[in-house]
Amino acid sequence: MSAEPRAPRPPSQARIAARSVGRSLAASAVSASTAIAGAGRRVREWASPVTGIVSLTGWFVLLASLIAFIGAALLGWIELVFLGATLLAALLVSVPFTFGRMQYRVQVALQPTRVVAGERAFGRLAVTNAGQKPSIPSRMELPVGAGLAEFVVPGLPAGAEHEELFAVPTSRRAVIVAGPAISVRGDQLGLLRRIVRWSEPVELFVHPVTARLKPSAAGLVRDLEGEITKTITDNDISFHALRAYQPGDPLRNVHWRTSARTGTLMVRQFEETRRSQLALLQCTERAHYASDDEFELGVSVLASLGVQVIRDATRVDILTEQLTLRTATPTALLDDTSRIDAASGAHDTLRTFVRERTKRLSPPSVAILVAGSLVPLAEFRSAETVFGPDTQTLAFRVEAGAASRIAKVAGTIVITVGSLADLAGLVGRVRP
Repeated sequence: MSAEPRAPRPPSQARIAARSVGRSLAASAVSASTAIAGAGRRVREWASPVTGIVSLTGWFVLLASLIAFIGAALLGWIELVFLGATLLAALLVSVPFTFGRMQYRVQVALQPTRVVAGERAFGRLAVTNAGQKPSIPSRMELPVGAGLAEFVVPGLPAGAEHEELFAVPTSRRAVIVAGPAISVRGDQLGLLRRIVRWSEPVELFVHPVTARLKPSAAGLVRDLEGEITKTITDNDISFHALRAYQPGDPLRNVHWRTSARTGTLMVRQFEETRRSQLALLQCTERAHYASDDEFELGVSVLASLGVQVIRDATRVDILTEQLTLRTATPTALLDDTSRIDAASGAHDTLRTFVRERTKRLSPPSVAILVAGSLVPLAEFRSAETVFGPDTQTLAFRVEAGAASRIAKVAGTIVITVGSLADLAGLVGRVRP
């Protein structure tokens, strides 16, 4: 006969007490760590006016001095004492260089504030002594894009101004930020740096190079006033046919002459017309472009088409993976094209990109896609299926240095652009 299973024994009082003590200790440890972290944060905030002026080099010198003193105590080497004392003295000697208060009024200006890639742009840094006493010489630093400009401001009498001019590199399309201007007080070794911010950043828009297209270029807009669709409606301007009157039809659509002849009320029907609506999209996936120059060519094509469509007063939505570009004015559009960056892995395919970025838009009458030379032609055909039959699809495939040509893949017109200089002629030859 098999033994009956034993019922589990209830936990003893000792175990219950141990668990309670463990939970209490864990809660106490969490509370203690939170309190220590809060105290450490308050100490850092309290000490930040002092510790904040110590540069990375200064911290390295302080650490090396501490290691030298510890090594001297452990090894008994007097040389390490001298080394530690020398490093510590260098740090202490740097302290007086941080004293003093400056009263400056600083202005940073860029001229012009918008340029085309390759054009020259200049900046001006004006420092005025706004105090009542002469100022001592100081050093001013001004970040410009990825670089850093350094200027020495001499001693200035009260109310005097010092001006510095500098060139801004504009070889590539970008938004270049100049500023903020900061003054730096410290020693020549850079152990201590006391920084004061004097100005706000200013932006320089480096626009892409664009091609001038003809107004109402063929292929971009089929009908500025409205295009006729196959949808039948009771109110529009394109007459389609007559039908028998039904209760509720507006009397203004009654065709009285036909009604008198037939003895039956007849009303007009119309074909629906729609204002032209463009969707202009650039796929900025890095893997679709053979080089950075080819990517820049794609941005220039997008900007050239967008500027001309805006000038033609046609409604347009212009999009990339990350941006929805402003279309109020050509200048606003060009400012936004300066911010376009290459994307990585945003969408799996060109079709996915087009579907995701246009699903909240009104159905366009013309969809224009811009992509790189590494996109297979089948991808353009797949992207075409996102739109309805009333949408004409054009694809601009940029391939730097290639022979420019026009081909048709299924219902999509594919325009290969090898050079921006060819764009105007290619657009003029497109016939939807």
